[in-house]
Amino acid sequence: MRLISKYGLALGLFLGVLMMFSSCGSRKNMVYLQPDSTQINTLYEQYVPKIQTNDILTIVVSAADPKVTAPFNPLSSMANGNLTQQTDMALRPTYTVDDNGDVILPMLGKVHVAGLTRVQAIEKIRSELGQYIKDPGVNINFNNFRVSVLGEVARPGSFIMPTERVTVLEALGMAGDLTIRGVRENVMIIREVDGQKTTHRLDLTQQNTLNSPYYYLAQNDVIYVEPNKSQINNSKLGSNTNVIISIAGLLITVISVLTR
Repeated sequence: MRLISKYGLALGLFLGVLMMFSSCGSRKNMVYLQPDSTQINTLYEQYVPKIQTNDILTIVVSAADPKVTAPFNPLSSMANGNLTQQTDMALRPTYTVDDNGDVILPMLGKVHVAGLTRVQAIEKIRSELGQYIKDPGVNINFNNFRVSVLGEVARPGSFIMPTERVTVLEALGMAGDLTIRGVRENVMIIREVDGQKTTHRLDLTQQNTLNSPYYYLAQNDVIYVEPNKSQINNSKLGSNTNVIISIAGLLITVISVLTR
């Protein structure tokens, strides 16, 4: 019986050490944005997301005299001074960019916004409003700026971003960061532009990633973090683990009974 106990203890220690080494990684493979000779020249303005078809935009018109903006804000004009901020946000007029890249605005009719940045769309609508309102203000926000993070992260899922200025590191942070089993040198970004899907790989351990056009994310981007080799090997063995444990337990029980 003591012999069986010793064998069991030795087996447990061996498995524990094996799991510890299989999950270990070198510092070089774990640290983000390690310095190199690359000159960092990242400018957000170079990679500002453009408005796409099927985007949902909140467009609010303002002016010195709020009464003149009522025809341009049909939903928000229903609001009163007692509304909470959350209710007021829900009442703000929203518009879906159609397949032609247009939004249909009150009084203005069709306005082509696809391919424009948010700031460019604001200036275009302000210019067209000039025939009705003196010095109008326009505020545009994305209502569906969604980013999905999948694979070896702590909390995979889809996230609605409060702003369109979001980096791959910020999105990974919202997903709880990569697990120790995630491959940081080969993170995939899946992006759709004009109905065409493209993929790009980022090495998060290299500082030159900051210069990538994929460092800043676009709406509906998907980030995929693949598992490292040890995790893949473990998953291959995983289907047999319960069987092996059951057989080992049965053998120990049988030997224990026979040696009494």
